Formats: sequence, structure tokens, C-alpha cells
Amino acid sequence: MLRILDRWFLLLCTSCLCSALMTAPASAEEGRQGRLVNVAWLQQHLAETSLLDASVTPQHMAGHIPGAVSADLYRYGVDEPSRAAMEQRIQSWGISPGRKIVVYDQGGDMMATRLFYDLYYHGVPASEIFILDGGLARWRAQGGAVTKEPTPPPPAGTLRITALREEVRVRLPEFLAASGDRDHHALVDALGPSYYYGEQKFFDRAGHVPNAIMMPSTDFYNADKTFKSPAEIRRQLAYLGIKPEQVVHSHCGGGVAASVPWFALQFMVEQPKVKLYLESQREWLRDERGLPYWTYSAPQIQRESAWLDGWNGPMLRAFGVAQLNIVDVREAEKYALGHVAFALNVPAETFRSHLGRPEKLAELLGPAGVNPAHEVVIMAESGLTPGAALAFLAFEQLGQKKVSVLMDSVDEWGLRGHGLTKEPTVVGNPKTAKDISVPVAKYQAQLRPNVLIGGPLATRGEYPKVFVASGKAAPVRTPEGQVVQLPYTELLNADGTPKAAKELWKLITNAGVPRHAEVILFADDPAEAAINYYVFRLMGWPDVKVWAN
Repeated sequence: MLRILDRWFLLLCTSCLCSALMTAPASAEEGRQGRLVNVAWLQQHLAETSLLDASVTPQHMAGHIPGAVSADLYRYGVDEPSRAAMEQRIQSWGISPGRKIVVYDQGGDMMATRLFYDLYYHGVPASEIFILDGGLARWRAQGGAVTKEPTPPPPAGTLRITALREEVRVRLPEFLAASGDRDHHALVDALGPSYYYGEQKFFDRAGHVPNAIMMPSTDFYNADKTFKSPAEIRRQLAYLGIKPEQVVHSHCGGGVAASVPWFALQFMVEQPKVKLYLESQREWLRDERGLPYWTYSAPQIQRESAWLDGWNGPMLRAFGVAQLNIVDVREAEKYALGHVAFALNVPAETFRSHLGRPEKLAELLGPAGVNPAHEVVIMAESGLTPGAALAFLAFEQLGQKKVSVLMDSVDEWGLRGHGLTKEPTVVGNPKTAKDISVPVAKYQAQLRPNVLIGGPLATRGEYPKVFVASGKAAPVRTPEGQVVQLPYTELLNADGTPKAAKELWKLITNAGVPRHAEVILFADDPAEAAINYYVFRLMGWPDVKVWAN
């Protein structure tokens, strides 16, 4: 009886194993993961694939996998070919329906992903296109043969382009609209920090498209030039705040580097909606409207006198168009000597004394006339003072809809021809239609977690902690872990304004702060740490907090 049961159990296990193997997805084939194949897989299937080398022609001539056809897209120029011309080009590479296509480049590059995109966009089924993971570098490292002998032209293929996949391509009008809708769209910039922050430029202006998220193509590769795992790519997306429900628009200078995030998000992590902006910054900057271009990641948290004077006019306030509160954080005595019209005096000491008690602070702000749905423009003696930064930090924690800091001092405001008044701003419900006093507001805080934290170990980010000592002097208490010194004074100009984005990038990275980190700022005086918080926000760091040391 036991032998019969043993035999029955063995048959059951064998049956389950066979069933599991039969239902395993095709991507589980050894050496193949989704649209990626490794060297061993290619060596085994080389005879039954069309092998395309997407490297630039000089690299192909210097050495390529035997049998690889050169498919250098740069050789054809930047102008988009007609459908007939593209069909002829693809056929010249020997591409026919039903035959597997393997694309490669030098490894850790952008040419293979761009060629993959072109084939896919022109209708080739994704199931027939693969990328050699690690490219030629990986092929060489694993002993693959390389030749300089030209590959004879293959027999002309028979693939016909019958339809274009327009759903994976974004055009300028949609891209422009997406730039202003961060809730539903994410603009991924595949260029590196030197371009993003304005140190280098391809065209007439340096910087990036407004609200673009820096995610360089190099971030998707390991040191051996293979792609990072889907789990690691998802980790980067979570860190940058890119959500599955958003439409991702990948772009760069001319639409080549952008193909790397497009491929990784579309075929590795299966982001539901991913599009490539082929024309990219080249078209954006040539638009006759002179579309805006930024160097800081969040320049809207800085305001200038001309902007504030324009939006703070009595007529705009009378019609409810202004939608802003000016919060003057100077002492009451200085405020009384002269202030901007309609400015509300909430001294910096009020924010300091309520540090860590945001609900109590909210109870004071509403009666003072601060509306949580409006933009708060913070004004101090001169630019980004510790008091102004502390107020900025407090409003961020409270969940204020928009917060900015006026970069001009009170003296500069007057010198620019803008008026000052000594009359206190009237706060109260308007008595007549012409009464433009600042109405009392009900301030309901929408607290943002992890802006101000109570201890160095109170939070856990996607990446390891880096503590940044931000005060003028070395702090009395220093947490355990990686600590770097970056006094806030190094990040500001003499007039209290932040230095240029390209300079800030160098100062921050040279201090030892990586792009991927949970950045925790601290100082003996939290107002000094708050200045660095403002600067890191200006530069677009995704995960930055202040520890009230």
C-alpha cells in the first residue's frame, strides 16, 4: 500500500512540474528576459535571427559581431523619413515578418534602444524584437567572436509598414500641455545634470523643459553595461515620485537618449503609458513662441519684485484675481517703518516658537489672513534669510498650496520704484464691494509628513541616509552614519539669493551628497538647516528633510 502511495505521489509531483513548465511565460526561457537576451542566448540562436548593430559606423567598422548588419541611424540624418523610405531602409537590413531581430550597440548606450523604438513604432511586433543586454561590451567579456570584416548585404527583407504606433509618440501640443499637468503626466529628461542645470547646452539656451524630471539614460545601466533590474528601476521611479497612473513623456536633446527610459519603462517595468518625444528640446527651443526653459528644478519658489508688484495690485485684489498672501517675517518694528501693501506681518520668531507644533501655528495663521489655498510669498530683510527659510519650511510642513520667497530686499523693492506703506494691513471680512482688506481665513492644515522630523532615525527613504551639516559652525550633536559638511553660506550669493543652478549642483555633489539619497539636513539652529532645505527643493531633490537637532 505504501509503495502504491509513493508511486501516486511521484506521478502527482511530475504532473504538477510538467504543468508549471508548460504554463511558464515565454520570457522565462533561459537567457531571455522580456525584450532582453543575454550572450549565451544569442550564441545559441544566432543563425535564426537578424542581427543589427546600432552603433555608429566607425564603431561598427572597428569591430562587430560576425554577421551583424550596420544600422547606424546617424548615417541617415536627423530628418524623419517618409513611410516608404523607412520601409526600404528596414528591408535593406534583411528584416522580414516572423523572424527574430536582435539589436545591439556598444553596451550601456542609447543606440540600440532607439533602433528598437524605430522598429516598434513602424509596426514590427514587440515579440520579434530583442536587445542584447550589455551589448558588444558584454559579448566581448564573455569571449564572443568579433570581426572587422564587412558583413555582406543581406537578402532584401519583405517587411511592410502598414500602420504606425502613434500611441507611443508624443507631439509638441500634447507635450506642452503635459508640462503644466504634473498630476497626470511626468516629463522624463534623459540628459545628465550638466545639461539639466545649465552648465552645458546643445542649442541656444541651457537648461530643461519646465517641470521635467531628471532621469539620465545612464541611470538605467549597471557598471557592466547591462540593464538594471526591473525592481531597481521601479525603486528609482518611486524615489522621483513617478506614479503608474501618470503618462510618462521621455525626451532629451534630439530624441535618442530618451529611448532608454522609454524602453525600460515600457518593456521592463511595464509602466502603463509611456511616450517618446522624438523632436525633444530641438523642437521646443525652436518654437516661435519662445517657450520657457529652466535651470533650477523649481524656480517658481523664487519671486521677483516685478512679478509681485504686478499680481499684488488693488484692482486684482478687488476682483479676487490676486490669490496670494504676502507674509513679512521681519520684526514688528521694522514692518511698521514701511512694508509692501497688503503684506501680513508674521515675525520669524512666531514660526520658530511653533516649530514642531504645526497645528498651533495653523490656528494663528488663519486669523492673520493667511489662506492655505493661496500662494504665500515670504518677504524678509534681504533674500533668503534664516527667518524666511524657517517660514518656508513651516508652510511646507503645513501643506500650503504654494510657497515662495521674494528674492529682493525691502530696500530693493523701493529702489525699483515700487511703493511702500506704513499703514497696517487690515485683516477682516470686507464691509463693502470696494473694501479690499485681507479676509480672515480658516486655516486647515494638510500636513505633509517627513518635512520636519524629530530624530535621525525617524524615517526611512528609498535610498540610504546622508546627513548634511548645514550651519555656519560645526554642530554640537552629530548623528551616526554618513555626514557631509555643507554650510548654507556656501550656497548663497552675497545678497542672500541662491547661486546659479550649475554652481549649486557642483557644490552639493562635491560635498559628497549623491543624487539618490534620503537627505537629512541639520544644524544647531534649525533656521540654518531650513536654508539648505529651500536650496535642495529649488534644485529638485526628491527626498529631503530637516532634523530639528
